[in-house]
Amino acid sequence: MDRYTVEYLPAALDDLTSIFNYILESSQNRTTAERYIDRLYQRCERIADAPLGGVARPELGANLRMAVFERSAVILYVVEDHLIGITNIFSGGQDYEALLRSDR
Repeated sequence: MDRYTVEYLPAALDDLTSIFNYILESSQNRTTAERYIDRLYQRCERIADAPLGGVARPELGANLRMAVFERSAVILYVVEDHLIGITNIFSGGQDYEALLRSDR
């Protein structure tokens, strides 16, 4: 079985920082924010177990796929060769479709 490598693109890393800061501010608890981000990273890494298991979203970008995390975040990624590129992570009620379309 081929193993995929998960790579976080700069926008996804920025998203993770924003999510961490939001949870930290909301909860006033660093441990809560850290645990949430740890679980989110684990979910991203598990995409490598079934890279084509996410929902294809070609209308949002070439080869773009989507995975859901705890019904509270959407992970967008692309699969190329043996690499999974996490492109964005949107949390809460963000309208990620509108955000992605405005970036084009």
